Amino acid sequence: MKHHLEHLLSSSLVGLQQGGGLAADIELPSHIPVERTRDRSHGEFASNVALTLAKTVRRKPRELAEHIVAALPASDKIAKVEVAGPGFINFYMTPAAFQSVITDIMAEGPHYGRSTLGGGRLVQVEFVSANPTGPLHVGHGRGAAYGAAVADLLEAVGYKAHREYYVNDAGRQMDILATSVWLRYLELCGATFAFPSNGYKGDYVRDIAADLRTQHGNTLHHPIAQVMQDLPPDEPAGGDKEAHIDALIARAKQLLGVAAYRQVFDLGLNDILEDIREDLREFGVIYEEWFSERSLFESGAVDRAVARLQASGHLYEKDGALWFRSTDYGDEKDRVIVRENGQKTYFAADIAYHMDKMERGFDRVIDVWGADHHGYVPRVKAALAAVGDDPSRLDVLLVQFATLYRAGEKAQMSTRSGEFVTLRELRHEVGDDAARFFYVLRKCEQHMDFDLDLAKSQSSDNPVYYIQYAHARVCSVMRQLQEKGLHWDEARGRANLHLLTETHEQALMLGLSRYPEIVETAALNHEPHQLAHYLRDLANDFHTYYNAHTFIVDDVLLRDARLNLIMATRHVLRNGLTLLGVSAPEAM
Repeated sequence: MKHHLEHLLSSSLVGLQQGGGLAADIELPSHIPVERTRDRSHGEFASNVALTLAKTVRRKPRELAEHIVAALPASDKIAKVEVAGPGFINFYMTPAAFQSVITDIMAEGPHYGRSTLGGGRLVQVEFVSANPTGPLHVGHGRGAAYGAAVADLLEAVGYKAHREYYVNDAGRQMDILATSVWLRYLELCGATFAFPSNGYKGDYVRDIAADLRTQHGNTLHHPIAQVMQDLPPDEPAGGDKEAHIDALIARAKQLLGVAAYRQVFDLGLNDILEDIREDLREFGVIYEEWFSERSLFESGAVDRAVARLQASGHLYEKDGALWFRSTDYGDEKDRVIVRENGQKTYFAADIAYHMDKMERGFDRVIDVWGADHHGYVPRVKAALAAVGDDPSRLDVLLVQFATLYRAGEKAQMSTRSGEFVTLRELRHEVGDDAARFFYVLRKCEQHMDFDLDLAKSQSSDNPVYYIQYAHARVCSVMRQLQEKGLHWDEARGRANLHLLTETHEQALMLGLSRYPEIVETAALNHEPHQLAHYLRDLANDFHTYYNAHTFIVDDVLLRDARLNLIMATRHVLRNGLTLLGVSAPEAM
């Protein structure tokens, strides 16, 4: 309906211009603002187009509004149009306008609410991208649910989404993991020593080490005295834990050699990465691409990025290192690109990665990062600007942390590592549907308190249960119809939608008509929580209707009209839940 009114207003302005009511050289707006009214006594929709255009056309807003209304094409969806206040145009819709929504939904089914607004433009959405150094935790889960919903919403409005996971399979953290695996392997070979305080201590590291020993026996074993000889002391011994682990990494590479070290490294990487893939796959999060950080180094992309920055004059040398002058672009300080030992920094790889994104032809690039990366945003945008790319093509969406609560207290859940709550544990406790829905209930930048008891409850207080129950109730009504030997005639129901005059029916039809607008707004603003709250409101309208009226009535014309209405509701509930990665059960 909103787009219908926008089209009518646009046609009115074109008609006025062609008829001489507006000057021919005036550029008409490409978008006509139409919004739903807060108070239906002022109609269902309103437009302030006359106020926004008045200065350009040198007319009083109210006078212009009256001319626009007079030139509006006829529409059987509009009961009346009024000019209000300084020049607002208020639209009062006919009952048939809302009844036609039911017909549209039944005709379009799973496609209702979708549009071609995006014009097929290609959008990359990169999300989660956790270092493959351990299982995903609940913080990653929020980024996964949010990123997947953003991508699905964008596709629903006509964009082509490319979902990508950036695999950090190079760099120091992966070296720490590989060295931790090897040290646990040495323990299995009988070595006794103090495990480094900065190593990865989770039991999953022991499992990988056991696989390593199964595959290689004792062939990778070295005497522990040789491993630990002349290393700087660890933190418990009064030393620096960073220097200690770095020395252990260097020793592992020296003793194992390039080929064997790569085998240890890849075993840890591939084991954990496959666990992450499986975890996300079970969570309903599927990617078009898993992009390797290592490939950026092997293809020379990182060297090319450094060379482009150098050629643009934005690098300088200090203390043997190469620095990017990011303060020229508003960053708080300049950043190291190449360390004094010749190693490229993580930031250098990230610049190369974002350059690669731009080169792959994405019209827009969306990064979903944890909120603790907020300081990283300006330097990445600065680097893109420095190499001549358009930083406005990059949107960075920051996801806040999630805190788990049980019985009003912060939840202490057992984990294999003893350090964090895994996503898999959360999914197993509350279910994938509840996890996906609860994760997107709030704006991504807002802190989230995840109530485990609520997520598991079967009550109207649990929003996902409440919505799914509405869908299941419609299915139950249709089963009851069949059990009574009755038949639903959709065409007959469509012909008798005028019989839907009850207040609850009007409210439900009004809610259904809002769905395409909600999808569009949620997609363009990257706010899946808008869809989640809409579905809760729609479910409430349905449950209220269900409790107040009987659907399977003796009057066959009214019965079929009501069945059309609730089946349309079922379609919208399913469509919306699907976009959020939540199932729509037929029985509960």
